[in-house]
Amino acid sequence: MHTDTERCVRAVRSKDARFDGWFFTAVLTTRIYCRPSCPVVPPKAENMTFLPSAAACQQAGFRACKRCRPDTSPGSPEWNARADTVARAVRLIQDGVVDRDGVPGLAARLGYSARQIERQLSAELGAGPLALARAQRAQTARVLIETTTLPMAEVAFAAGFASIRAFNDTVREVFALSPSELRARNARHGHGSEPAAPGVISLRLPFRAPLNPDNLFGHLAATAVPGVEEWRDGAYRRTLTLPYGHGIVALAPRADHIACRLLLTDPRDLTLAISSCRRLLDLDADPVAVDEQLASDPELAPLVAEGPGRRVPRTVDAAEFAVRAVLGQQVSTAAARTHAARLVTAHGVPIEDPEGGLTHLFPTPETLAGLDPEALAMPRSRRTTLTTLVAALADGSLRLGADSDWEQARAELSALPGFGPWTVESIAMRALGDPDAFLPGDLGVRRAAQDLGLPATPAALTARAAAWRPWRAYAVQYLWATGDHPINHLPG
Repeated sequence: MHTDTERCVRAVRSKDARFDGWFFTAVLTTRIYCRPSCPVVPPKAENMTFLPSAAACQQAGFRACKRCRPDTSPGSPEWNARADTVARAVRLIQDGVVDRDGVPGLAARLGYSARQIERQLSAELGAGPLALARAQRAQTARVLIETTTLPMAEVAFAAGFASIRAFNDTVREVFALSPSELRARNARHGHGSEPAAPGVISLRLPFRAPLNPDNLFGHLAATAVPGVEEWRDGAYRRTLTLPYGHGIVALAPRADHIACRLLLTDPRDLTLAISSCRRLLDLDADPVAVDEQLASDPELAPLVAEGPGRRVPRTVDAAEFAVRAVLGQQVSTAAARTHAARLVTAHGVPIEDPEGGLTHLFPTPETLAGLDPEALAMPRSRRTTLTTLVAALADGSLRLGADSDWEQARAELSALPGFGPWTVESIAMRALGDPDAFLPGDLGVRRAAQDLGLPATPAALTARAAAWRPWRAYAVQYLWATGDHPINHLPG
């Protein structure tokens, strides 16, 4: 979008928050970059240039605006609506892969050379993987500076910087303040955080309005696995398995943000924890674009008007969701939770929850690969499906995650025994994040379609849903909302 100068200027002049994250405004006279909705008086059009990423702005010598804090914009929805190499690379960088494995590790995950990845990212985002990772390190550092009392040396280490000097130089260059000045300024102005207990990182996760919390948090609460997830005091809480340790997160909907409280055993996991939570809640979606497309269908339009801004509830761990999808085949939500809870109790790693309620991490495929199939209280065919899945995940022959090619993953899942269209598309929708995943054979979808006067057979409904592309996963959320199901409402 940043190449459409006229459209970008209109967005800046109208301070349109819908475009935050889509592009950034760099002001040539002040050498500052802003989000489109920056509250300051817009500069003259001839003094504005538009760039596709914060990293591109920083690489061009612009520093972040202190008023609109462009580094806290929602992510561009473009990267979660695509599965090409650039989008997959962006998602992996958001997950901190470059900090952990370097550019060669990123390239290896994608099956390209480091030079090819550099060229593709630079062409589309105006910055290569190192610059993108550096911009993200700067944002992670800012979160830790502003929301914790960690010494600056620990902040630098946790944010992924190789040295204190690199940390100081980057923070000063990006934010025009030293780390200590940034912390002092935040204390004076009270930006971005809520009071937190010792060791807890408290921050706000931005999103594009509108956001309908009922289906989003209602679904997570209704399907929560005891010991791993819970709904308590207006917040969804769960455990997280992370590269350097584990964590506990509490997520609560607010009018203009999601309140996020993180307790991490190792602060180096902050980057991945934040990106996982954003992905779980589908916070980088563009609800206006989605709803406009779906509302063009006269049968869906009333549903969109009644509850706009529905998101697709996703997952923090693609392998975990795949296991849970198999456990949920042809059984009720309550039965699926019971099966999952048994696995967690028998094979999950126990953890300490200072607030009580959460007891385990969800077991990894490597752990589950050694389980005795006869111990599973389910039909033999489903036991075979589950053990085949966890074996493929454990040995790496099946990889599900931010770097998955959606169509390739569908083909590999479909080749496993017991994986029909419902299971494959459920995983594509919630684990892989494909916004166009569709469940025409789902009983709730078919009932809703029939009630609305839409075709009820899978083939006919799929043909009708061609007009909903590429947002059919969101159409599923609207169709599900017509039924009397606990996922449609937040618990009291």
